[in-house]
Amino acid sequence: MSMTQHAEPAVSTPPAPGPRDGRTAERPLVLRLLARPEVGVFLGAVAVFVFFLIAAPPVRDGSSMANILYQSSTIGIMALPVALLMIGGEFDLSAGVAVITSALTAAMLSYQLTTNVWMGVIVALIVSLGVGAFNGWVLVKTGLPSFLVTLATFLILQGVNLAVTKLVTGNVATDDISDMAGFDQAKKIFASSFGVGGVQVKITIVWWLVFAALATWVLLRTKYGNWIFAVGGNKDSARAVGVPVTFTKISLFMLVGFGAWFVGMHQLFSFNTVQSGEGVGQELIYIAAAVIGGCLLTGGYGSAIGPVFGAFMFGMVQQGIVYAGWNPDWFKAFLGVMLLGATLINLWVRRTATRR
Repeated sequence: MSMTQHAEPAVSTPPAPGPRDGRTAERPLVLRLLARPEVGVFLGAVAVFVFFLIAAPPVRDGSSMANILYQSSTIGIMALPVALLMIGGEFDLSAGVAVITSALTAAMLSYQLTTNVWMGVIVALIVSLGVGAFNGWVLVKTGLPSFLVTLATFLILQGVNLAVTKLVTGNVATDDISDMAGFDQAKKIFASSFGVGGVQVKITIVWWLVFAALATWVLLRTKYGNWIFAVGGNKDSARAVGVPVTFTKISLFMLVGFGAWFVGMHQLFSFNTVQSGEGVGQELIYIAAAVIGGCLLTGGYGSAIGPVFGAFMFGMVQQGIVYAGWNPDWFKAFLGVMLLGATLINLWVRRTATRR
């Protein structure tokens, strides 16, 4: 007699559907969109754009829009590395005067040594990267806040810019380098224009968009991008899982140095000379563009696209006030309102998007 038993196939009865808690329920599309750091500033940029289209009719002209985009690009190129640094948990108060340091280095080295301007450009790049590396090295070695480290660098560079320029040139500005060898080639890269539909467009707008696309790819598609978010969120936890915190921090400061070099070269080859006292206060503009773009001062959160819209809002307001015929003294007041408003909106967006 066979003892083998044939079991009937088990029929599983699916559990009755019940209410899903906040951990398993799929979040609505609106909340998922609001969780993106660039959504709030995009809506703000659209609102500012529409406002000035109505309030300042000259904005509708193609040449006016090209000028607005140009102003935005000179802020946006620097706002990108500043934003990456902020996502990494730090910020740089020396970024504004570092732009002038780079331009002064290239101008004086080229003119005083009567060399090709490309020699000055290369040395200026080395100096700018060195300033960034110095900031990062002091920060990781001492553990001091980036506010103190870069504030000290800001004061050092501000004094050096003025003192060395007066010592070398006998003036507060550098000499004109427009007749030197290599100037025309360098100008094509850093400060040229090209026509689009009868409108002259500055090359910095193209570079701005290229750098934004590259920064976005780095943040979202590379291991280095993961490192940036990790060290900005919690550097001790990041170090515990093998993230090279020291390398990441120093390299982020060096990226700011690269941005300062590029914008400095644009200023030099646009105006042929550099005023040594400029750049003070620009660091706050770069930081504000990044904050308006969704980056947090506490680090670990942000994007590269957000600062693009943040810089556009700055350029739009700066030029829109002029085209509207208003007193340009109101510009800083508008920026203050924009910064405070963007910060409050970003706070509300994050709380709404993360609420279960």
